[in-house]
Amino acid sequence: MKTTVVALANQKGGVGKTTTCINFSACLAEKRKKVLLVDLDPQANATSGLGLEKGFGSSIYPALLGETDAASLIKETGIKNLDIIPSELDLAGAEIAIARRDDYLHRLQEAMQPVIDSDVYDYIIMDCPPSLGILFMNALNIAHEVIIPIQCEYLALEGLGVMVDIVNQISEAGNPNLHISGILMTMYNVSTNLSQQVVQEVVKHFGDRVFETLIPRNVRLSEAPSYGKPVIEYDPHCVGSAAYRNLAKEFIKRRKKDASENDALPTLSNVISPE
Repeated sequence: MKTTVVALANQKGGVGKTTTCINFSACLAEKRKKVLLVDLDPQANATSGLGLEKGFGSSIYPALLGETDAASLIKETGIKNLDIIPSELDLAGAEIAIARRDDYLHRLQEAMQPVIDSDVYDYIIMDCPPSLGILFMNALNIAHEVIIPIQCEYLALEGLGVMVDIVNQISEAGNPNLHISGILMTMYNVSTNLSQQVVQEVVKHFGDRVFETLIPRNVRLSEAPSYGKPVIEYDPHCVGSAAYRNLAKEFIKRRKKDASENDALPTLSNVISPE
C-alpha cells in the first residue's frame, strides 16, 4: 500500500484536533499500521503529548528551508509502529521565512516527498496549526485526505463551512486528489440535548462523510497528555480509548470499502454549508 497523507485540520482551536492526532495515530499503530505523525503546530502539544521534549532544531523547520532532509528529523515515540517529526516554538518563524520564497505553498511537499515516496509508512498524519496560515496551507497542499474534527457546539458549524470551502479551493487549484475523508464529532456529551442536536445538524448537511464514531468528553483523555502518553496506554479501558479504537477501525473500514468500489471519496463542493 502506498503512503497516504492525512491532515487533521480545523482553523478553529479547541476542537480536539491534537488530542485526535495523538490518539488516532496510536490506535492505527496498534492495528499494525506504520504511522508517522508530523507536528506542524508551533505549540508542540502533539510532541509533548507523546512524551518527547521540545528540542531546538528538532522540528520540520530546517527541512522546509532546504537545510536538511525531513527523514533525518524522524524520531521514535516508544510506541510500536508510531514515529514523529516533533515541533517546537521556533516553528512559528517558518510562517515568515517561507513567505519570502516563490514556492512558499509547496515547501512542505518538497521536504516530505522523499519520505512519502519511500512507502515506509502506511499513513502520515499531519497535525495542522489552528490558523489559516502558511503551514496550514502547506499541509493541505500535500495531503490526500482531510479529517475535520469539530466539537459538539453550534459555533463549530460556522468553522466547518469555512473548512469545506478551503479544501475545495485547494483541490481545484492544484491538489486534485485532496478530499474530506471524514468529519469527526468531538467532546460529545451524551447527557445533553445540545450535543445530540449538533450531531444531527452536521449529519443532515454532510451525510455519511460524518464518522459514526463520536469522541466523548472524558477525563482520561484530558489527563493522558500530561503523562506523555496516548490514552490507550494511559488507561486502555476508558471510554476515550474505546472511542479512538473505534475511530481507527472505522477509518480503515471506510478505506477498504472505497477501494473495493474503486471509487474516490466525493468532495463536498455541492453540499450546502450549515449557516
